[in-house]
Amino acid sequence: MTKMIAGQALIKVLEDWGVDHVYGIPGGSINHTVEGLYLERDKVKYIQVRHEEVGAMAASADAKFTGKIGVSFGSAGPGATHLFNGLYDARQDHIPTLALVGQVGQGKMNRASFQEMDEDPMFADVSVYNRTATTAEQIPYIVNQAIRAAYEEKGPAVVILPEDLTAEEIDYEPRKTPAIRGHKYAESVDPEQIATVVKMIKEAKHPIIYAGRGLLGARDTLTKFSEQFSLPVFNTSISSGVISTDHPNFIGTSGRLGNKPGYEVLDHADLILFIGSEFPFASYWSSKIKVISVNNNLFDIGKTVDADYGVFADAKTFLQGMIDTGESIPTTDWLEANRENKRNWDKWLDKLAADDSDGLHPEAIMKKITEISGPNDTFGVDTGNVTEFSVRGLPMNKNQKLAISGLFATMGFGLPAGLSGALSVPDAQSWSISGDGGFSMVMQDIITEAKYELPVINVVLTNEMLGYIYYEQFKSKQHIFGVDLQGADWAKAAESLGGIGFTVSTVAQVDSVFDKIMALQKAGNKKPIVVNALIRHNDPIGTGFVPVDPKLYDQKVIDEYAKRYELDPKEQPSLGEILRAKGDNE
Repeated sequence: MTKMIAGQALIKVLEDWGVDHVYGIPGGSINHTVEGLYLERDKVKYIQVRHEEVGAMAASADAKFTGKIGVSFGSAGPGATHLFNGLYDARQDHIPTLALVGQVGQGKMNRASFQEMDEDPMFADVSVYNRTATTAEQIPYIVNQAIRAAYEEKGPAVVILPEDLTAEEIDYEPRKTPAIRGHKYAESVDPEQIATVVKMIKEAKHPIIYAGRGLLGARDTLTKFSEQFSLPVFNTSISSGVISTDHPNFIGTSGRLGNKPGYEVLDHADLILFIGSEFPFASYWSSKIKVISVNNNLFDIGKTVDADYGVFADAKTFLQGMIDTGESIPTTDWLEANRENKRNWDKWLDKLAADDSDGLHPEAIMKKITEISGPNDTFGVDTGNVTEFSVRGLPMNKNQKLAISGLFATMGFGLPAGLSGALSVPDAQSWSISGDGGFSMVMQDIITEAKYELPVINVVLTNEMLGYIYYEQFKSKQHIFGVDLQGADWAKAAESLGGIGFTVSTVAQVDSVFDKIMALQKAGNKKPIVVNALIRHNDPIGTGFVPVDPKLYDQKVIDEYAKRYELDPKEQPSLGEILRAKGDNE
């Protein structure tokens, strides 16, 4: 045993779990935990953020990028309440995180003390584990159990630490139980279920795979299965990268964050293999489409959409079981039509990227990032229209990783995720991509990137508007109100915060500036970079509803849609027209 303060002992527990950095801001009630960080500074790096919200969101992004738990802390009162945005992001996306929360000393509790709050019920809803330490000796144990719970339950754990307890000296002895983050044992899959699913796929005329986060890390398996059974693949936005974005069988995703091919496939599909996902908008799928739900969480089977057949199994293991049957389906007209539809869409995006005659298209930024980014780069993406542009355009074709605020969808997530990427994957380039609305919420932490010499490339798509909300007001025929933003020169702001700033408003400037940036990075630049991209004010093409098939939609509706989004029907024929040209009249 070793004598040390409990605040140091809890940091020792983090070390045992492989945590190498922690985000937060000191405060009276958390200072002895900060003292522990100082004493263990050679093992666990303290990252001083300028807002606890940024620290909590960065911790969530840590786990999204690496699968390892992310850790943040806040002092009693406002330091604690500032953590909620990051913790709710982790809860909604099932991400293991740990929040260390300060509390006034035990003798001051229930006495209306300065910054005293009843923190247990505050964190009850957001957490999978929520405990307040009552003795100094139990603090290492509670932190250890909190981390185990976060991994097991896939969500945020909270440990509340009265300040007098973390200051007490205790006898600390590391626990012998190994720090196990997950299982590696082989799972068996029911051969009868495999045979049933194979039969249903073979009997379907227009089957498709809808892949979720449960298949992250299983790209080779999903790709092999898709090729063997000739199935188009679309995925949830938060699972971008489950299959390479340049694979011919990949068609994108559906809904407002999706694309035309992803929407249209649902107009014609008759079977969806819904695997490793709890996609909430599945409730909007047509009841005419049969659904096979494969999930390792029984609660998620049938939760968002009724399933015609349910399989309780690990997604990767189940796909491998179907591959091992040796069954296959030759390339179909259905697959070829979806491939053609996706190629047409990609050509259209390239056309937008090259045309700045009426202002810079965000697609030009995405295309340039695709050209210059590395195979292991990380992308922290904010919420709003920027999510649409990023999900549609960023390269996820090698070992790149994407972190977005998926189901919680909080603005301001991009910059903290970029900060996280630089710390969690230090051997690759970290990018953050934000709109000017989300960036302005957290831009102070460019200082944090500068302080720790993190050369993140922060791209700000500036249109002086809350574009995502503008679209909602427009679609619901409300008054357009409260969505215009006062502009600012984000490049100059970056320079004042210790970074390097550039502004671009044309395709030529995009090419020139990003080439300069890559030269700076290759020369060993240690400063954060902000690119203020002045984009045109138009909406991204709406893909929550894509009326382009004359067999399914009124011609007036088609014409209005094509005019609004400058879509040439000859260059972008509907999936239905492509199918009918192949003799598939459904």
